[in-house]
Amino acid sequence: MATLPAFLFRWMEVRRPEAGAKPMSCTTETDPYQLRTLPRENLYFYCKRIDNSRLVREPDPQAKTACWSAIAVAFLAVAVLAGVLVPGGASTIAGYRLEALRAEERRLIDERNTLDLKEAELLSPARLNELAHNQNLVTPKPGQVYHLEGDKPGAAVAMVKKP
Repeated sequence: MATLPAFLFRWMEVRRPEAGAKPMSCTTETDPYQLRTLPRENLYFYCKRIDNSRLVREPDPQAKTACWSAIAVAFLAVAVLAGVLVPGGASTIAGYRLEALRAEERRLIDERNTLDLKEAELLSPARLNELAHNQNLVTPKPGQVYHLEGDKPGAAVAMVKKP
């Protein structure tokens, strides 16, 4: 690489003083309104249109193998991901089902309690006496009841004699 003074002398037209001559000044007179040149101003780029429509790509024998390998790896990754996520999802779904069954159990218990209360109200002795009175039912007298002998235990049958 050239040294700095050699570089300057190569690009500037400065004459070296001869022996015995008067030294000249290195300053040159320039137009004060002239702009300095831009770097690479003298370059011209030409854009040539290239048509690659007739080119045919050569088949790559390793591309098919690489493609199938990528597909196999993706399938394996999906299978592993599914194997990891499916049990958690199944557990969550089972939890929702369990809570739904518990809610249904609570609803059915409340319904059973309501029905037991209604049954107790309907079978209360005061209500039965009121219904018997509304339908003109009376308690039979001791002479109106005949006890039949039952062959089977618990087969007690009462018959009311009509007057």
